[in-house]
Amino acid sequence: MKKTSNCATEVNPEAAPWLAQGGEKRRVVQQMFAAIAPSYDRINGLITFSLHHRWRQIAVRSLQLQPGDHVLDVCCGTGDFLEPLRNAVGAEGHLEGSDFCRPMLEIAQKKPHHRAHLSLADACDLPYSSSRFDAVTVGWGIRNVPDIDQAHREAFRVLKPGGRFVSLDTAQPRNPILRAVSRWISGTLIPWFGRRFGHEASRAYKYLPESTLLFKSRVEIQASMEAAGFRNVTTRDFFFGNICLWRGEKP
Repeated sequence: MKKTSNCATEVNPEAAPWLAQGGEKRRVVQQMFAAIAPSYDRINGLITFSLHHRWRQIAVRSLQLQPGDHVLDVCCGTGDFLEPLRNAVGAEGHLEGSDFCRPMLEIAQKKPHHRAHLSLADACDLPYSSSRFDAVTVGWGIRNVPDIDQAHREAFRVLKPGGRFVSLDTAQPRNPILRAVSRWISGTLIPWFGRRFGHEASRAYKYLPESTLLFKSRVEIQASMEAAGFRNVTTRDFFFGNICLWRGEKP
């Protein structure tokens, strides 16, 4: 294999997308999610036992939204965060959803009950004015961005003073026994589910456990949020510690 300038083995992002970085990560993740968009909702329901809807509802409640609030869901994917957000802000509220993968947005657009305005946008370069939203959410998206610190800075920028931010994502259980069991399940059963839906789904759901192992820890994500300016950052675990909710506020 060729060597990079820093003497590390050159990564083939097509074979191991979880190792891609920077602009290459943006490209391969975008392509991967575009390919699995039609089966995304079904597989997510299977591997979480549809509990991800409950976790989103808990996240929305933590935002303490009021009717008429303005909210942005970053990395909105197929739009599963948008319905509970709409319920919280009411018909008079303003709801935006953004994602960098057009096929995912096209599926979200077919769920009209959320009545959100959807935009093709990068979480690291949001096309919104500063201090615009009362709350920002992201579900299983921060792990996939090429620059986590920049994504947190952008979420902070578009929030109004006093605004709230929540992020749901995968995590590793704190308990070492549960962590070992989780690694076996995620490394074996989740890719098995993916293979039932074809080659691209198999690749994507191999990416999920591998990218989780490489993802920042709870403390590192908290530190990244605090460096972006968030205060009162808290965490809450779900699903035996395999899922974590981070919440922060803009002073």
